Amino acid sequence: MRTASPEAMMIVKSTAPALERHGIAITTAMYARLFQNPDIETMFDHAAQSSGEQPRRLAGAILAYARNIDKLANLGPAVGRMVARHVETGVKPEHYPYVAEALLPAIRDALGADVATDEVLAAWGDAYWMLADILIAAEAQAYNDADAA
Repeated sequence: MRTASPEAMMIVKSTAPALERHGIAITTAMYARLFQNPDIETMFDHAAQSSGEQPRRLAGAILAYARNIDKLANLGPAVGRMVARHVETGVKPEHYPYVAEALLPAIRDALGADVATDEVLAAWGDAYWMLADILIAAEAQAYNDADAA
């Protein structure tokens, strides 16, 4: 499982104020990029997209992750809900690169290159893959449990 360096964690935590102000702009831009792939778009609840609920929910999750990246136990219940939702909608490990390819440029788009520097995006890349590995492992266990039941 991948981890983020202490330096990357510090950089991610330092972006929390910008995420609090611009989180919905980031997630809205991320979904616009992500939905350019019709196979990915069909996996999502369009009512939650149209109402803005999903971008708001994801913005809150990203902010909580930035604030707690060094205290992941604080995110246990939220991670459990994400895993359950991902299993319900059929998220697989091969979907995670699509999200990374949409999220990181969306951060730069929303925050600007002077804030979302290459160093910041590299830290967020490390942080994203650390969380993705946690989710992928938990989802694999949930899929196995469902198959066994």
